[in-house]
Amino acid sequence: MDNRTKVISNFLWRFFERFGAQLLNIIVMIVLARKLGPGPSGQIAVVMALINILRVFADSGMANALIQKKDPDDLDFSSVLYFNLAFSGILYLLLFLTAPLFARFYHEPEYTAILRVLGLIVIISGLYNVQQAYVSKTMQFKRFFFATLGGTVFSGCLSIAMVYLGFGIWSLVALQLSGFLVNTLILWFTVGWRPKRIFSAERLKGLFSYGWKLLAASFLDTVYTQIYSLIIGRRYPKEQLGQFDKGKNWPEQVTTSINASLDSVLLPVLAEKQDEKTAVREMTRRAIKTSSYLMMPVMAGLAACASPLVHLLLEEKWMPCVPYLQIFCAVYAFYPLHTANLNAIKAMGRSDIFLKLEILKRVVETLILLITSRYGVFEMALGLLASDIISQLINAWPNRKLLDYPYLMQLKDMAPCILLSLFMLGCILPLTKLGLGDIATLLIQVPLGVLIYAGGSLLFKVDSFTYLLDVLRGLRRRGKEKE
Repeated sequence: MDNRTKVISNFLWRFFERFGAQLLNIIVMIVLARKLGPGPSGQIAVVMALINILRVFADSGMANALIQKKDPDDLDFSSVLYFNLAFSGILYLLLFLTAPLFARFYHEPEYTAILRVLGLIVIISGLYNVQQAYVSKTMQFKRFFFATLGGTVFSGCLSIAMVYLGFGIWSLVALQLSGFLVNTLILWFTVGWRPKRIFSAERLKGLFSYGWKLLAASFLDTVYTQIYSLIIGRRYPKEQLGQFDKGKNWPEQVTTSINASLDSVLLPVLAEKQDEKTAVREMTRRAIKTSSYLMMPVMAGLAACASPLVHLLLEEKWMPCVPYLQIFCAVYAFYPLHTANLNAIKAMGRSDIFLKLEILKRVVETLILLITSRYGVFEMALGLLASDIISQLINAWPNRKLLDYPYLMQLKDMAPCILLSLFMLGCILPLTKLGLGDIATLLIQVPLGVLIYAGGSLLFKVDSFTYLLDVLRGLRRRGKEKE
């Protein structure tokens, strides 16, 4: 199997895994949202914000270090696993003891028990991150498909049953914890690797010398991402946080299907070519062009269909989340640009640059957050959009010299899908004003949007469209040859 086929095949497995999981998760969240309303969703958003920050430390930056290292062995993986589990256990103990303080700060007594239960995710992360690194390094992405699907189906069924039995917010707790636990257990039983009874502080030290910079960068990124939920949950009604979180959740879920697939597949492949500048540049360029071609129309279409979609699926009580959803579609549309640029920097072993970028971005973004948080939740969402635009420039800047691939060239590569997506948006968005009803509007918007984008791609011979067709034809030919 040649390198391109290998990358595309693994990307497709990772994409179908993420897409299937996110689709099932969205369906489950629709059921729970209709039953529970914005309040409980806002409460869980606050607790999960803290959990997600602690999960960064549970990894300690070691997973990326294992992927980046050219020849990691059992001693590397085992040492990282034991260290992660010990460290995440300490984090959970601290979380357990301080949970009442967190609950008191937010004036929500129920947070104590919820935080102590959901905090178990931190310990599970210590194992899962090493499994994820092993699967990514050995390119066994088919394993992710079955593990994630199993965890999503189990957690979805459990949480829906609980909400109809009257467990309220605890159905959301079950959704988060059980999905992650089952996912990790399935990987444990299906992935061939098992830790050995070996440990090396010296190996750990070597990995940490690379990984600590990524840990610091990941910590800054996660804190900034989650701080919105923590601030909104403290300063504004939990219902507003529920609307904000729901508006963010849908485009985020869709983006994860493409972005996480690209992220997990691209980094190990680029790491193999880290000494070949031209190869890394061409792979980064192809990643930006192809992933943007897929991401842009989805985000534009979701923004256009937001109003009838939310009204149909979540009912009138959730309509205030529509403006947030549309803003976050604009934010997440450019995420492939961030992912490809940062993966190229990591793969070339420049974690020092990666950390500097994160510090610079967080300084700028914190200033924007301090200004917008004084005015309201909607203004904070607009501030996130402004931060994203600035972050694009910052993330792309080092690759001007590292890869001879400047930001303007990247935008030029993305221009066809940006222009086609905007044209499609302009054509289908006005249809929401015709008063045709939610179902009728969506039945016109979705096919028309697909027709406009695909037709435009064919008419103007968009490079990514042709590339994807060639890849699919190649995969189909190989499938027939195997038969």
